[in-house]
Amino acid sequence: MKKLTLAICMISTISAAYAQTKTKTVTKTPAGKTKTVTKSDGSNGGFQTTANGIDYKFVVDAAGNDHPKYGDYVEVNIATTVGDSVIFETKKVNNNQPVQFQVQQPQFKGDLVEGLLMMTPGDRAIFRLSVDTLKKAGTPMAPWMKPGTNQKITYDVELVSVKGMAEMQKEHEQKSAAQKGIDEKILQDYFAKNNIKATRTESGLYYSIDKQGNGPKANMGDTVVVNYTGKTMDGKTFDSNVDPQFQHVQPFTFMVGMHQVIPGWDEGFTILNKGTKGTLYIPSGLAYGERSPDPAHIPANSILIFDVEMVDVKAAHK
Repeated sequence: MKKLTLAICMISTISAAYAQTKTKTVTKTPAGKTKTVTKSDGSNGGFQTTANGIDYKFVVDAAGNDHPKYGDYVEVNIATTVGDSVIFETKKVNNNQPVQFQVQQPQFKGDLVEGLLMMTPGDRAIFRLSVDTLKKAGTPMAPWMKPGTNQKITYDVELVSVKGMAEMQKEHEQKSAAQKGIDEKILQDYFAKNNIKATRTESGLYYSIDKQGNGPKANMGDTVVVNYTGKTMDGKTFDSNVDPQFQHVQPFTFMVGMHQVIPGWDEGFTILNKGTKGTLYIPSGLAYGERSPDPAHIPANSILIFDVEMVDVKAAHK
């Protein structure tokens, strides 16, 4: 998850203003798509250079004019290299799927978003960005970065799709509605097969009680201390704070209702009294949905099962 976040941050921040000041030419594809580019004298390995110093070369120039705009959501595949060394590949950390993020305003001249704005879905382009540009912009230097040596980072970028905010919202609502029905059937089949009696809340969360506590319940804003073991529906444990193999054996603390945890936890831990042990059955829409933090262990749209204990409830200061 950390690697994926870093990649998205790099794409979102390593870019430049799209306005150019050099002499421009317009290249038009047979299908009528246009791209605004700078002139190249052919001495740069086939690369052209933007006014803000990004070298670029289109490997695949698909037809179309649907360029990303600020606020749009894009899906991309990215491979980052320095010389012969591969630094990062999104496919390797995202289960061979493209990563998705919202296109933000560039934060400094030379930001890679400048290149992204030139692309349309189906395009594949190679961009080269100077390490000196990154350093000047205040980007933390990794050990392999060598400023002052004309070192460049190469990004092999494939733009898979571009979607506006309204389209993304509509798509999300449609998928969520369909997934709710799917999750409900899976849970009902699971309960029947394992002879489990679980209580359903209005949101679709299920819970069962193994040991009823007598202490107070948590209200929104209260701090709770809990123990937990998280499993997928096939019984595989992906995290626990009571199992030494996960190397963090200590009670977990969070503030209820402050979005510090998944929605199923924010709701579930308002149901359980202090001292209660039980199980939360959390449908995917109340867990991580289709954007898993760890696709290798938590597939997209996973229903999660947590064996939990409410260790303590600390009331919020009024």
